[in-house]
Amino acid sequence: MLQPFTSESVTEGHPDKLADQISDAILDECLRQDAQSRVAVETLLTRGLAVVAGEITTHAYVEIPDVVRRTINEVGYTRTEYGFEGDTCGVMVAIQEQSPNIGQGVDTGGAGDQGMMFGFACNETPELMPLPITIAHALTRQLSEVRRANPDLGFRPDGKSQVTVLYENGIPKAIDTVVISAQHDPELTQAQVRERVLEHVVQPVLARFADRVDINAKHYYVNPTGVFVIGGPQADTGVTGRKIIVDTYGGFGSHGGGCFSGKDPSKVDRSASYMARYIAKNIVAAGIASRCEIQLAYAIGVPEPVSVFVDTFGTGKIADSEISKLIVKNFDMTPKGIITKLDLRKPIYKKTAAYGHFGRNEEGFTWEKTDMAETLKKEAGV
Repeated sequence: MLQPFTSESVTEGHPDKLADQISDAILDECLRQDAQSRVAVETLLTRGLAVVAGEITTHAYVEIPDVVRRTINEVGYTRTEYGFEGDTCGVMVAIQEQSPNIGQGVDTGGAGDQGMMFGFACNETPELMPLPITIAHALTRQLSEVRRANPDLGFRPDGKSQVTVLYENGIPKAIDTVVISAQHDPELTQAQVRERVLEHVVQPVLARFADRVDINAKHYYVNPTGVFVIGGPQADTGVTGRKIIVDTYGGFGSHGGGCFSGKDPSKVDRSASYMARYIAKNIVAAGIASRCEIQLAYAIGVPEPVSVFVDTFGTGKIADSEISKLIVKNFDMTPKGIITKLDLRKPIYKKTAAYGHFGRNEEGFTWEKTDMAETLKKEAGV
């Protein structure tokens, strides 16, 4: 029996994603000048206004309004008719130092907060990611690339995608439904937008996946409300950390609830989630399991995780408990060990803040490496 599973993605011009990019752009600028910066920055965007608040302890000097405006312009909000524009929007800044109560635990190598973090990998794609979120990200990225390359098509920065994939016995078989919401210039009709989206976005992207699933979707919805002229922060308030499922696995597996953007790697919400992905990906790349989820849990101020949990959903070639022993033996999961192994003190974060933190084999995405796969495979005896 076929079972549907749906994931969504958003473009870099979506208000929440723009807020994520601003927070991470500020983080990057701090790390560029001071690799030991402690940063926890939140951004709120609404019509004509950007508000940046949080805690920063650093030797860097960052002109935060300049970073905010530059990021807004780079994404494409450069015209006042959009209701939000980098050169003219107001910028409010409310920054203080990190609490010394937190700092005294982090300074000794402990975790910057309590909580649980998850990592996931599966063999549905070469990137070892679930297929629905992979296609959804490909669609939103294509929409943004088409907007930039062909301004005459009339697309604006905001946009979303949604993809439903049909599974049979846990294996993706066909694309059932594709939904695209594309912000556009007011003179375009819904029919024109639909035609342009299908031709320039949907068809080229789905063709890339034809060797994996049936790409002949039953349903295509393009701007189903009929019009999408007013978008971005003019239409919806954007806030850092509201697209945590888009950032991760599209609803596959679990999520601990903490967001990534605006946080330096001493915050295990970010760094331990990257480490859990790195471990899960290497487990699957080693052929030990075809699907793997890792949970790491921490206590604030304590270096070692308080628990390490493995679930291979019945696909493991050895027991999950044995995989846990392999992980503890081969991976340093303290905050310091994670930061060192994945080289996380570099200004790499702004580009993570749109189109997902995982499944991207790009420079700086060290958690996507599979350099431990052979070691794990040998030790597991598979």
